[in-house]
Amino acid sequence: MAKNKHRWKIQLGATIAANPFFLHFFQGKISRGALKEVCVPGLNCYSCPAAAASCPIGAIQAVIGSSKFHFAYYVVGILILVGALLGRAVCGFLCPFGWFQELLHKLPTKKFSTRRFRPLIYLKYLVLVLFVIVLPMTVVNEVGMGDPFFCKYLCPAGILEGGIPLSIVDGSIRASLGALFTWKSCILLGVIVLAVFFYRPFCKWLCPLGALYGLFNRVSVYHFQVDRDKCTACGACSRVCKMDVEVFRTPNHAECIRCGDCVAACPHQAITKGFSLKNTIGKKETVS
Repeated sequence: MAKNKHRWKIQLGATIAANPFFLHFFQGKISRGALKEVCVPGLNCYSCPAAAASCPIGAIQAVIGSSKFHFAYYVVGILILVGALLGRAVCGFLCPFGWFQELLHKLPTKKFSTRRFRPLIYLKYLVLVLFVIVLPMTVVNEVGMGDPFFCKYLCPAGILEGGIPLSIVDGSIRASLGALFTWKSCILLGVIVLAVFFYRPFCKWLCPLGALYGLFNRVSVYHFQVDRDKCTACGACSRVCKMDVEVFRTPNHAECIRCGDCVAACPHQAITKGFSLKNTIGKKETVS
């Protein structure tokens, strides 16, 4: 099976760049430097001891849940900029938790297709609207503060990168662990088990950041293009796509993470990738 053999190097570099303070894992402390005012593009928990910057989903909820909330101009602006440039290439190259799932999927076990579960891809849009925006905005305490519902109740990256490492080192944190820690640990365990057998289950079904970036795939500067004169609709690209995209029909589908496996697999070199300001909205993307 043809693959993009060098993508993991970028994923490794992005993970290290987002988490350079490795010694903090042994010290049980969280970096609170000036860089924490900036968001990384991928899902990477603010509370991870090694994290240099903030998670965009966490930052959005911090603003929305604030009693002084107006609009998260800064965070939304960054997400729109990154989305308009890269689309879900962020998921394929720059997201540490996405790479974590890919590493789990490399374990030598029988693998299963997620095509039969395709309707579940719409769950992540519900998570984005309900847990990231609506609940933090409407369910507030007596002083007008809302909880970061996604981070607090659903995010497996938070418990993996923050909750577990901090509880191992800090006895006071261990002593205060309760039902919420158990609940989120179960979510993480479920994602880990599923990721061994299914490719990127959290990214496909639950990640609100993937849902947001997916909205930009058709208009992002970085995109795929199919040469209709070369394409024979043989389906080789679709067979290697682990995100269940029929690339020759919809090369810029919202589920595409731009991994490049389809480009390498095409026997006719009909699929190209790159940066272009040429507008692709409205262009016919189907092959008869």
